[in-house]
Amino acid sequence: MSVFLAGVAAHVAYPGAPDRLLTFGHACHELLARSWWGLLAGIAVIAVIGRLPRELVAGVLGKGGRLSGLLRAVGAGVLLDLCNHGILMVGVGLYRRGASLGQTLAFLIASPWNSFSLTLILAALIGWQWMGWFIVLSMLVAVTTGWLADWLVVSGVLPRNPNTVDLPMGYRMGPALRETLRSLKPGLENWLKLAREGLAGSRMVLRWVLFGFVLTAAIRTFVPEEWFREWFGPSVAGLLLTLLATTLIEVCSEGSSPIASDLLNRAQAPGNAFVFLMAGAATDITEMMSLREATRSWRATLALPLLTTPQVLLIGWLLQR
Repeated sequence: MSVFLAGVAAHVAYPGAPDRLLTFGHACHELLARSWWGLLAGIAVIAVIGRLPRELVAGVLGKGGRLSGLLRAVGAGVLLDLCNHGILMVGVGLYRRGASLGQTLAFLIASPWNSFSLTLILAALIGWQWMGWFIVLSMLVAVTTGWLADWLVVSGVLPRNPNTVDLPMGYRMGPALRETLRSLKPGLENWLKLAREGLAGSRMVLRWVLFGFVLTAAIRTFVPEEWFREWFGPSVAGLLLTLLATTLIEVCSEGSSPIASDLLNRAQAPGNAFVFLMAGAATDITEMMSLREATRSWRATLALPLLTTPQVLLIGWLLQR
């Protein structure tokens, strides 16, 4: 936190600072400027989710381990219009309220660039045909990863979510939903309480988000950008270098679409563009460490990159054949 704030302060208050410090500070400021709305929206959603009974969350998402439940989680991830950092907070909140591990992973994988507004941006940059293919393929990866994760939970390889609840016979969502809405009634006191609850529930994720910002700013400061431009051609080596870059560089959802369009249009590498959009969600250090603290399990955390990355690389390779 202190390193990140120091970087932002250097950008704002010390224009005469050394070049590398200014570059670092500018990167910190840019990441915050692009993501603040998503972070605030994520905190707000976390506060609301915290008021939802676990039974209601289970009723809305459906039972974990079933295709219908995975499809609901993927649909929620595609439609929810937040940046990847806001989505991460929501995904962790859903896990705490009882979503299965597979549903949580499917939600996170489907979400980072698939919100409605960013879909329109991507369509404008690469065309509706490629955008449509990317959405369908990303949903396929999300459903497959979620199904495999839930199957590994049933097999005992991955831990079961201890927050999971079974719906009682005859459970109706209507009364629980109305009770939740009453708990969100307007009023300064209630809104302040919601803000405190949202901040408390988001503190763990915010810590890792800021760590990711600092790591990204350091890479931008010390690794020349032109190196990346030259190495991402439509080849197996280009795919692997794209995977490495998207793993190391924390690119917010708003920034991922223009970079992906450059990979597709200028490098003529649609597979690299798909890998860049998808692999960041599967290998991002912020996401993995947040999952680790939420699940208390390295096995559950590593399931995200281990199950997702091979699928993404295979699809990326096929797109360039």
